[in-house]
Amino acid sequence: MSTAEVRSTLRSKSGAVAGATTALVLLTAMNFVNYLDRYILPAVQEQIKHEFTLTDNQIGSLTLWFMVAYVCVSPVTGWAGDRFPRKPMIVVAALGIAAMNFLTAHVHGYAELNFRHAALGVGEACFGIFAPALLADFYPESKRNKVMTIFNIALPVGAAAGYEAGAWVAAHHGWRMSFIASAVPGVLVALLILFFMREPQRTGAVEKAKTDKATVLSLAKNKAYLSSIFGYAAVTFSLGGISWWMPSFLHREAGYSIEAAGAIMGPIIVVAGLGGTALGGWLAQWWSKKTPKALYLVPALSAALTIIPAVVCFFGPQRMIVPSLATAVFFIFLGTGPVNAATLNAVPANLRATAMAGQLFAIHVLGDMPSSKVIGMISDASNLRIGMAVTLIAFAVGAVIFFIGARFAPSLTDNVEAAIPA
Repeated sequence: MSTAEVRSTLRSKSGAVAGATTALVLLTAMNFVNYLDRYILPAVQEQIKHEFTLTDNQIGSLTLWFMVAYVCVSPVTGWAGDRFPRKPMIVVAALGIAAMNFLTAHVHGYAELNFRHAALGVGEACFGIFAPALLADFYPESKRNKVMTIFNIALPVGAAAGYEAGAWVAAHHGWRMSFIASAVPGVLVALLILFFMREPQRTGAVEKAKTDKATVLSLAKNKAYLSSIFGYAAVTFSLGGISWWMPSFLHREAGYSIEAAGAIMGPIIVVAGLGGTALGGWLAQWWSKKTPKALYLVPALSAALTIIPAVVCFFGPQRMIVPSLATAVFFIFLGTGPVNAATLNAVPANLRATAMAGQLFAIHVLGDMPSSKVIGMISDASNLRIGMAVTLIAFAVGAVIFFIGARFAPSLTDNVEAAIPA
């Protein structure tokens, strides 16, 4: 039996490869754990700032070193993901993330805390590249927006859990215990992936294509791909900055305690974030039946619609901070599923992991790596309201890039193998 015939027999009626649902569930669960880990720090950073006597600039540097490690590792993991089995690398990365969380108990200095966050960035860089590329081998192009929407539901839910649980545990048991507690679900999910998830057979395009230097460099000329990653980078600048500093903003500008600020952020992220992710995914799926531009237009509208409620949140009356924040979060998350699907659909099958590595590099180097530090520096020089205002400019830039990128959107097919864009 030929490779194509084997793949055909393994494919379900929906066009997905056998084992796709199990992979989607387990990888989404691991994505939830990753975002839970990532958003514990913003929930407890006021305690860390007090213990180590830090400035806002130094607090912002914690995420900077996380992202430096993240982006430095991503080219290597992208290369590895296009050549070696991804399942064992995902398991190793997940266990490594859990190990670093356990080791937080022994952090007693600012330099150690920076090292801990840098090491965590290495593990998350591996998972963030391998998981979407692996899922793309399970599902056809026409289903990837839906799959990426489900996968990215973990972002608001995990972030909410990080804010809520991190603030509560820190208030009762100290901020170190918040990180240690998050290591347990990471180990459990890693073991479930090891024993129950299968490595999908790579598509025929991957088996036949030679991923040489010229092929990789072709991404630099792929306008659909460039539009998706640079638009996403602008939005990530804003999302990263707001996510990092909002608990502190609620504490300083709205007068909430650290625990109360986390308790407010949790429900907002869950309800508004889930609602925005689900609606954005549904809208893009419905709109994609009429035009492939939908995968770019939905993120464009997402960024543009966020600006007004964000202005009210940062500069409006105190009573409007929470409701306007909830509205802004809802609009921010409209584009999370479609933009990842746009990136995967814009590239040939043999470059999926490399393309995701390029996306992660762009959104972190240009996005949330500098944003938290920039906001912290502006806050030290003026105040946190002014610092948060820089995110408004980035939202506008992202909206423009996505609207322009819609012109280059490739057509969608029901084939598991990605077509090579023109």
